[in-house]
Amino acid sequence: MPELPEVHALAADLRERLRGHTVQRLEVLAFNALKTIDPTPQALVGATAVDVVRRGKFLDLRFGDIHLIIHLSLAGWIRWRPDAPKPASSRSRKSPLAARLMLEDGSGLDITEAGTKKGLAIYLVRDPLEVPGVADLGPDALELDRARFAAILKDAGKVRIKTVLRRQSLVAGIGNAYSDEILHAARMSPFHPADMSDDDVSELYTAMRQTLLDAVERASGHTASELKKEKKSALAVHGRFGEPCPVCGDTIQQVVYSDSSFQYCPTCQTGGKKLSDRGMDRLLK
Repeated sequence: MPELPEVHALAADLRERLRGHTVQRLEVLAFNALKTIDPTPQALVGATAVDVVRRGKFLDLRFGDIHLIIHLSLAGWIRWRPDAPKPASSRSRKSPLAARLMLEDGSGLDITEAGTKKGLAIYLVRDPLEVPGVADLGPDALELDRARFAAILKDAGKVRIKTVLRRQSLVAGIGNAYSDEILHAARMSPFHPADMSDDDVSELYTAMRQTLLDAVERASGHTASELKKEKKSALAVHGRFGEPCPVCGDTIQQVVYSDSSFQYCPTCQTGGKKLSDRGMDRLLK
């Protein structure tokens, strides 16, 4: 799933490509992806691209007074297309294409979603706060000062810190991958309670900012087609189950849930102990 650094880079890339262009049409091919009914896609025709910004993990493309807001979910992506596409009738039924934005010069965007579990969401609104996920966003992870971050953690109490970092209504922009990376950098267990000592708050806050800022810097200037590979290559623990930790050399472990998993280093984060993995525990019984 694209998170704060990738969505930030996508917004910057698309801003430069789209600004000043006018919309020829918006085709929504995966109709369940469009979550709004007014304005209609036809309302975008002739509108000029004004700006592209990031709102948490949402992309906000503004055309005149209409916002095209996209949440890429687990397997969504946006591809820049410099030329006019082939006729839609030539597309395979298995095509991942969910929507296509066409501009006056033939260029445009292909919004795709791979896999069978569909979560991609597209909204056409006149006010971004009409999108529930945007309206419910907490403060952006890179705009939080330490005092407010500490207050969020204290209010969360005994909730696991991994959960707090991922909960968009508390801290916006962080998902599964970067929460793993932040906790590894902070040398903190994913199961640590959110209400923690001042020293731990400071360590975690510094790790959060540095991890995200480093990732934003690495992603900056990359095109949409390069961002996935760049993200994966730089991760220390996320998605690296069974590999050696780049800090201590211990084997990276994971916990698997029904629809997701997270990775961590026992030596760096949990005092050498393996966290309970209910899925694996059941298999071993």
